[in-house]
Amino acid sequence: MMNSSTLAFRKTNFMYKQIAAILSLLFTSISFAQNRLTPEMLWQLGRVSGLGISNDGKYVVYSVGIPNAIENKTSRKSYIIPVEGGQPIPISKPDSFLADKNISPDGLYQLTNKEVKIKKVSGSDYYPELSKSNVYIYDNLMYRHWDTWEDGNFDHVFFMPTGFPEKAKDIMPDQPYDCPQKPFGGDEDYVWNPDSKHIVYVTKQKYGIDYAISTNTDIFSYDIEKGTTKNLTEGMKGYDLNPLYNKKGDLAWLSMKRDGYEADKQDLVVSNGISTINLTGQRDDINVEGFKWSDDDKTLFFWAPINGTQQLFSVNYPGNTKMLPVIRQITKGDFDITGIIGQTRDNLIVSRTDMNHAAEIYSVEINTGNMKQLTHVNDAAYTSIGACKTERRFVKTTDGKQMLVWVIYPPDFDPHKKYPTLLYCQGGPQSALTQFYSFRWNFQLMASQGYIVVAPNRRGMPGHGTKWNEQISKDHGGQAIKDYLSAIDALAKEPFVDKGRLGCIGASYGGYSVFMLAGVHNKRFKTFISHDGIFDMRSMYGTTEEMWFVDWDWGGNYWDKKNVAAQKSYSQFNPVNYVDKWNTPILIVQGGKDYRVPIEQGQGAFQAAQLRGIKSKFIYLPDENHWVLSAQNALVWQHEFYKWLEETLK
Repeated sequence: MMNSSTLAFRKTNFMYKQIAAILSLLFTSISFAQNRLTPEMLWQLGRVSGLGISNDGKYVVYSVGIPNAIENKTSRKSYIIPVEGGQPIPISKPDSFLADKNISPDGLYQLTNKEVKIKKVSGSDYYPELSKSNVYIYDNLMYRHWDTWEDGNFDHVFFMPTGFPEKAKDIMPDQPYDCPQKPFGGDEDYVWNPDSKHIVYVTKQKYGIDYAISTNTDIFSYDIEKGTTKNLTEGMKGYDLNPLYNKKGDLAWLSMKRDGYEADKQDLVVSNGISTINLTGQRDDINVEGFKWSDDDKTLFFWAPINGTQQLFSVNYPGNTKMLPVIRQITKGDFDITGIIGQTRDNLIVSRTDMNHAAEIYSVEINTGNMKQLTHVNDAAYTSIGACKTERRFVKTTDGKQMLVWVIYPPDFDPHKKYPTLLYCQGGPQSALTQFYSFRWNFQLMASQGYIVVAPNRRGMPGHGTKWNEQISKDHGGQAIKDYLSAIDALAKEPFVDKGRLGCIGASYGGYSVFMLAGVHNKRFKTFISHDGIFDMRSMYGTTEEMWFVDWDWGGNYWDKKNVAAQKSYSQFNPVNYVDKWNTPILIVQGGKDYRVPIEQGQGAFQAAQLRGIKSKFIYLPDENHWVLSAQNALVWQHEFYKWLEETLK
């Protein structure tokens, strides 16, 4: 709780000067730099994360990550700022300003999670006398996940009397299941029921092959007095995630219907213990990313992609009444709402980005959608960086649809000049292409190097209706690839696009798209860059970890000759089958700890290009997974990225 001693420092001017000095130091090296964004400038921007609203409701609590490329790490500082705006105040213990969700409402118990050894895996597990052996022994699938090899440990939830960790009790004893969910789950995977008698948590009660082929996570309730567990989502076959109670005891969560389909429409569901209602099922174009209960427990606020952006919505919760849920879009504009931090009376505190600005915290009037910027961590930097115009275009596809295409122009764009142009291929494959701000695939950075960027909302992207999103499944190399070509062909007609200097870039499914386009582009492109892309679908099927993805999106395995959809994927949509048509320089990037798209994909593509005599380069990042996370690795990546473009788009 915030008390008088905590607030006393507000009266001292030197604290305000301290924060001003910190921000000044943060941007000294970039405030007088050239006005076009560079990789070094990008990696000096503060990374703002909202932590919550203070217990007294007066402050937004947030942190700022400050990357240090020299030391190859990121430091973090915490602040509070009045909810109505004002000067930020540095704090040392942000948790002291926030309620601890892991303390039971009655204050008697607390939750935590830790790893528990359940399965034997290592050589020394089986042969204790051979303690120096370095051996892994597996008899089932899911032996590695994302960037980590399975070691027999599983994350479990524990509860204990508050302040007595020695009395912690495992609520999942001897179960080879994880909570939090791997690889990305956190303490949002478990919550207290407001009655303080039940712990609600998410897990997938499957192991080995069963785990690898299923997305069926469930929400369970553990009775701390009886020691019994109940499945609250029994019969719901897809992902069920992010349980969150209101004060009345109504439970909301995110739910998908179909097992094995990781990109199914994600809806917002609420149960009061008597009835369960899908609040967003009536909207075909709504795919909920995250949500928060209103302070009065009558409404849920959520954010979702819509028409190339992410916006803020509200929906009423009817409870046991005969009222119907009504969805209302609160915000509109070419920006992304990336999270809800909290509510302060008639305003929501949110995180917001656009293609020219990293995340900052804003206040939103719930009734009007009017927004006010609260944090200004990167304002000083952006005053010296030229903004890039972003433009909506609509392109007619080969099947007669209208496709949204984002076009990003260099600073000081001159329509009378000709510019090299990059076709950006989004990953996912079912991920939204919105006004996001990436610290790697950064459109502002690309455009600031003198390139026009063409970013199509091709088939497979949420925010344009379920049919549009689902059409990519079992058709990875079909209409989506045609959509890419439609987009670049339409822009290439513009007089300011240099048709002799077109490039194609992308990662993950975007990397697959690059490999695929390299064989079918018919000399449109002068260069390619593929990062962690799928090159050989047969090899990928044999080495990737989450089998539900390849089974659903490709139609199944490659040895079932009677499976028409799968056979089409492994033949017609398999980039390796088009290598004989490759004729264009290609840069290939591969993470060594990427177990989603494993290393042989990048190796195979590079080897094929080299043996065919095609100008090519291979960038291997042994310590990176599907992403590039360390500052110095990212800077090398970006310099090699732009050096390659400079060499091949002359």
